[in-house]
Amino acid sequence: MFNSLSEKLESAFKHLKGQARINDLNVANTLKDIRKALLDADVNFKIAKEFTDKIKEKAIGEKVINAISPGQLMVKIVQDELTTLMGSSASLLDLSKSPTIILVAGLQGSGKTTFSGKLATYLKAQKKSPLLVAADIYRPAAMDQLTVLAEQVGVDIFVERENKNAVSIVQNALVYAKANNKNIIIVDTAGRLAVDEVMMNEVADIKAAINPQEILFVVDAMTGQDAVNTAKVFNERLDFTGVVLTKLDGDTRGGAALSIKYTVDKPIKFMSSGEKMETLDIFYPDRMAQRILGMGDISSLVEKAQAQFDEAEAKKLEKKIRKNQFDFEDFLTQIQQIKKMGNIKDLMGMIPGMGKSLKDVDINDNSFKGVEAIIQSMTVLERRNPDLLSPSRKQRIAKGSGKDIGEINAFIKQFDQMKQMMKQMSGGMVPGKMPGLRR
Repeated sequence: MFNSLSEKLESAFKHLKGQARINDLNVANTLKDIRKALLDADVNFKIAKEFTDKIKEKAIGEKVINAISPGQLMVKIVQDELTTLMGSSASLLDLSKSPTIILVAGLQGSGKTTFSGKLATYLKAQKKSPLLVAADIYRPAAMDQLTVLAEQVGVDIFVERENKNAVSIVQNALVYAKANNKNIIIVDTAGRLAVDEVMMNEVADIKAAINPQEILFVVDAMTGQDAVNTAKVFNERLDFTGVVLTKLDGDTRGGAALSIKYTVDKPIKFMSSGEKMETLDIFYPDRMAQRILGMGDISSLVEKAQAQFDEAEAKKLEKKIRKNQFDFEDFLTQIQQIKKMGNIKDLMGMIPGMGKSLKDVDINDNSFKGVEAIIQSMTVLERRNPDLLSPSRKQRIAKGSGKDIGEINAFIKQFDQMKQMMKQMSGGMVPGKMPGLRR
């Protein structure tokens, strides 16, 4: 995410390397490259120019103090301006009214239906009782998809397949929600391949009929400036309360994330990547600015870990590690929890300094499949007692996992080394967090 933009911004700061202070001469080339980097990321020219003008205004004449180099000072100024451009601070959902009605709108293919499922998962984790409402009467697959997602995440769904009036469906859903004690109603509306009057009138009628507390406009981050232009049209008709950026794990240039708040003056509330229902995050402008500038995002990484690692289970695990009783079953559980946190490469990119080094490295969720196959080819007794793995047992496990005996021996050796390292680190473990992660 934003790899190209990050590299170009880093290159721009090199103009200040070795300089004693920021002045008109050395800042000019830096700002020129920053502006070009933003334009290449599909940021509107007017926004890019205003952004660099603000940086110039803050940077010129700044004195270098406390051993901070001009390059470091410029990075700090750019970080602050990026944060402001994207909204300054996180904007949370207004859940003060019960039931809270959340209307989800956007073009077809933007990820509305998947986002609706992710939002239900997110709110369910907050002890809410969400109801998904299938209000796309034009695309039967949308109702089917939402039904599958509802079953997958364990929430109720309201569907009236024979009803061809979207307004009537959402009104009936509201009655159902109140009768069944649902305190969140998430309405997945119809999308089109492009903005059209029929679509806009229908979603406006739905808004008028149910008076939602939140109207979230979902945009595909990969569409760049087109997403911003579409947002303007939707906002003029719906006056939405927030934006959701989807597909941030794709080859996105970042134009939508950097431009949309400035253009429509509405906060980005969530960002989403991948198909997993757990991969929905609150949008923090300051953290995104850090990631764009290659500083990582440890805060989000720790929060993801805490969300997946149960405190009671973590304490049990810590005791087992201290006693050197960590086994293959524990390891398999840890892998499955880490996978729930999101895209592995994206997670590693949250570690400061890792983003650039991972640029050409192929890391994906399939990276764990070989290890999982080996462990799942063991009996329960073998998983819980690694010392039982005799040569004959290893041969059976190799056949079951499709590996050769050398790979099995190498994995067991690595596992033993990891056990020893975890035992040594156990003195610094914090219950409820991944080993080695501290506040």
